[in-house]
Amino acid sequence: MFHERNFDRLRDGIAANMAAFAPKAASAEGLKRAAVALAVTADETGAPAFFLTKRAPRLNAHSGQWALPGGRLDPGEDAITAALREMDEEIGVRMPPTAVLGLLDDYPTRSGYCITPVVVWAGPDAKGVPNPDEVARLHHIPLADLAPDNVIELAAIPDSEHPLVRVHIAESHVHAPTAALIYQFREVALAGRHTPVLHLQQPKWAWK
Repeated sequence: MFHERNFDRLRDGIAANMAAFAPKAASAEGLKRAAVALAVTADETGAPAFFLTKRAPRLNAHSGQWALPGGRLDPGEDAITAALREMDEEIGVRMPPTAVLGLLDDYPTRSGYCITPVVVWAGPDAKGVPNPDEVARLHHIPLADLAPDNVIELAAIPDSEHPLVRVHIAESHVHAPTAALIYQFREVALAGRHTPVLHLQQPKWAWK
């Protein structure tokens, strides 16, 4: 699916990969529930892409970091409702629940969240407009950029037996938790490989 440029075939392929995947729910005891959207759209050239944001520097938490559209669940919300709401609030892309193609594994973070990634078909016409209160920049990352093996880096860190994960996209290094979610999106939705990421670590500066 990395290089598929026919959007109908791309949607069908991602939907089939997601239907074959059974997401693992993690215990959220003591953690705040959150959800993010991995939303497939098109970049400025018309190539299939997904949305990635740079958080506004004025935000109280995780300011200036790379992030997927998303945030905490409001009372009474499930992950799908929250991810779609946050995508609308942050980048102005409003999608119905029928646009959801499936969920990836929950990812508990060192900073006290349990994130549910929601794979969304936004479609090629959903360009997005960033909300400046929350988003400093909005990027459309081509799906083809995730194809090379060296886009994913697993590096040893002294404080854990498990490796840290980084994704080399947007002319930058995206760290976990966002990197872990993008990595599983790459593996499950695009490649059809059921690769776990729960054990992959975040950098020390993201542990708070």
